[in-house]
Amino acid sequence: MKQDIKKVKSTDLELTEKVVAIKRVAKVVKGGRRFSFSAIVVVGDGNGSVGYGLGKANEVTDAITKGIDDAKKNMVKVPVLKGTVPHAMKGKYGGGNVLIKPASKGTGVIAGGAMRAVLESAGVHDVLAKSQGSSNPHNVVKATFDALLKMRDAYTVAEQRGVSLSKVFNG
Repeated sequence: MKQDIKKVKSTDLELTEKVVAIKRVAKVVKGGRRFSFSAIVVVGDGNGSVGYGLGKANEVTDAITKGIDDAKKNMVKVPVLKGTVPHAMKGKYGGGNVLIKPASKGTGVIAGGAMRAVLESAGVHDVLAKSQGSSNPHNVVKATFDALLKMRDAYTVAEQRGVSLSKVFNG
C-alpha cells in the first residue's frame, strides 16, 4: 500500500530552520581543485509540518539559502500527538536505519544529531530514537522522514478502516 504523503504549502507557516550538516566538496579540474559547499537543512513549524532540503553553492551562506528554499518545497505533515509520536516505527533509507518510539511527558528528545533536528522541527518534544547503521546525515534525515511518514494516528486508522474511533481501541 503506497502511503498518501500529506504535502504542505510553506507560504502560510512560521518556519524555523536548522542546518544539519555543511560539507566542503571538491571538483577536480585541469588547474587543480574547485571547492564548493553542500548544506542539508531542515525546516519546520513545530506543529507537525517539516521538510528537508539540500543546497550546493560556492559560498556557505548561499548553500544554506538554497537548502532552505529546497526544504520549503518538500514540506510534509507528520502526526504529532501530545508532543510525541503516535507509535513506534522503523525507517530505512540507503544504509541509514532509524528507530523512533513514543516517550512519556518530560522525557525530552533522546536522539542523535541529524534525527534530533528533524524531530525538533516537526514539533516532537518527547521521543526515544536510535540511529542504526550509517551515520551519513543525508541517509539519516531521509530514514527519519520515512519513519515519520509511515506513522498513522488513531483518527487516520479509523478513517482508513471505515470504523468508529472507539472500535480502533477496543478491537
